[in-house]
Amino acid sequence: MNSEQLKKKGFLEKLNDFSELVMFKHSVFSLPFIFIAMVVASYLNSRSGWFGWKLLFLGTLAAVTARNFAMGVNRYLDRDIDILNPRTKGRPSVDGRVSHTQMLGFIVINALMFIMVAYFINDLAFKLAVPILMVLAAYTLFKRFSAAAHLILGVSLGLAPIAGVVAVSGEITAWSVYLAAGVMFWVAGFDLLYSLQDIEFDKANNLHSIPSRFGAKNTMHIAKVFHILAVAFWALFVLNAGLGVWAGLSVLFSAIMLGYEHYLVNKDFTKIDRAFFTVNGYLGFVFLFLIIIEVS
Repeated sequence: MNSEQLKKKGFLEKLNDFSELVMFKHSVFSLPFIFIAMVVASYLNSRSGWFGWKLLFLGTLAAVTARNFAMGVNRYLDRDIDILNPRTKGRPSVDGRVSHTQMLGFIVINALMFIMVAYFINDLAFKLAVPILMVLAAYTLFKRFSAAAHLILGVSLGLAPIAGVVAVSGEITAWSVYLAAGVMFWVAGFDLLYSLQDIEFDKANNLHSIPSRFGAKNTMHIAKVFHILAVAFWALFVLNAGLGVWAGLSVLFSAIMLGYEHYLVNKDFTKIDRAFFTVNGYLGFVFLFLIIIEVS
């Protein structure tokens, strides 16, 4: 293997390390909902769901850089916790594959890129850019002192549809707030289920989470309530936006998928990963697909 091949291999390995650092595959949770908001906003403004290549590119870049920033901050500040947890001690931020300096550079670059992209979208997007970054960074700090951290994570991803409607319409509409509230409770609910894996670790290390405070059984009840609220807010989104049958089916499908998620976790805690990745991943994309059919 020559020097150029070694450099290429080294670059690809480092790229893979950063992808693992921010768990890039988890972008499937927020991306569909920013596009749902953009499609609906465009449809209500012009009776066409297509918002243009420029906003498609800028919207995608904004979503990716915002998430990279949030995950970078989380991994950087959580190094002292992650190194103690058997489930997380192999993360690139802990085992040395990504240095502290590299993480800080990654955080700063993504923050600046997000602000720059917001500038090119419109004035309101630019004004909201820094406040959005502050909210995204808050999750890691919250779990140090409050069990409400699960809801803060939900708020962080719930900003995606708000950003989508701002990009297309330059305003925040009532239906986008309902859509965002649904995303908030959806994310907070599945984060509660995911956090069941760390219930004993959180107790032992005085970390604030709903599972460590209220126990597994109560946590599962709270997650169900959150997911019922998610479906209710998504129904309000459909009604307030004046959408029809296909959009209604997207809400019905979401309710079925969330019910299946709880069935999996209730049946066997070892199915948490399957419930977290597979079910929630499909939910967002099917929701988007049905909304696209609605406005076509």
